[in-house]
Amino acid sequence: MILMGLLRVMMPPKLQLLALLAFAVAMFFLENQIQKLEESRGKLERAIARHEVREIEQRHTQYGLRERDSAAALSDGEDDLVIVYNRVPKTASTSFTNIAYDLCGKNRYHVLHINTTKNNPVMSIQDQVRFVKNVTEWREMKPAFYHGHVSFLDFTKFGVKRKPIYINVIRDPIERLVSYYYFLRFGDDYRPGLRRRKQGDKKTFDECVAAGGSDCAPEKLWLQIPFFCGHYSECWNVGSQWALDQAKYNLVNEYMLVGVTEELEDFVMMLEAALPRFFRGATDLYKTGKKSHLRRTSEKKPPTKESIAKLQQSAIWKMENDFYEFALEQFQFVRAHAVREKDGELYLLPQNFFYEKIYPKN
Repeated sequence: MILMGLLRVMMPPKLQLLALLAFAVAMFFLENQIQKLEESRGKLERAIARHEVREIEQRHTQYGLRERDSAAALSDGEDDLVIVYNRVPKTASTSFTNIAYDLCGKNRYHVLHINTTKNNPVMSIQDQVRFVKNVTEWREMKPAFYHGHVSFLDFTKFGVKRKPIYINVIRDPIERLVSYYYFLRFGDDYRPGLRRRKQGDKKTFDECVAAGGSDCAPEKLWLQIPFFCGHYSECWNVGSQWALDQAKYNLVNEYMLVGVTEELEDFVMMLEAALPRFFRGATDLYKTGKKSHLRRTSEKKPPTKESIAKLQQSAIWKMENDFYEFALEQFQFVRAHAVREKDGELYLLPQNFFYEKIYPKN
């Protein structure tokens, strides 16, 4: 305003009019430029907003794709699962395997019996290679549950990327031997018409022990240790401390779960919780299914305390019993962290871990 006043004093009227007109034009131009800047700023803000929205949508899309890929990978992983149950004779293995057969159709997996010549638990090196190749590459048979009287086989020696899941069940060594002794003579209620190798021999287990017979000798107890020890020569040397140590190592490091015959229902329950892809419905089936109850050896007579005491004097029994007690303690440890008992019933514990402090914050 001061400038306009000075112009009126110092300038003629015509020049004052021209100056005023020029000032008005300049102000109009300035306001027009300011308006254009405001419009440009608005356009820039809208463009930035659209870019941010696209980034968010892109992140959500990528996250969704990752979730889908993860789900697909999980599904593929489950469909690629293989379980190997290298079952020890006379440990309720047939009863447990029947559960797998009963569930395979509903739960969509394959069951394959490993039938070795003369039930030889040790495979030749060429058969080991064939078996490993089948288990890892036979996609048409996956997911799969393999079972058979075969000693543990270490898949890492063959350079495979993904090993199968090993499970097993063991039994008190003397009870297992007594059951096997009578099984060879009288068979069981699973296939009662099948003729057994020792059929016709009426000698009781106690009579065999008293006479020092070969079928009830302490050396016959040596079975569960070599089954867990594996395909090493030392595993089958009766009374080998190395074999016992290796069997314990494999049980802890190579087997997902090893149950005991005396607590088979708990074993089934924990497998259902850990591997529902295979064992969904297994616990109810075990409790109610006709084929799932324990297979019973015919004409079996419990041994006397004298026969048991005589076997327990053997160093072989002490080693096999050591392994059994080791397996039982490990099983009970796993069970104590998986289930609780209430009113005589077992209940699985719910998930007791969660995730927090997840970064970065997207």
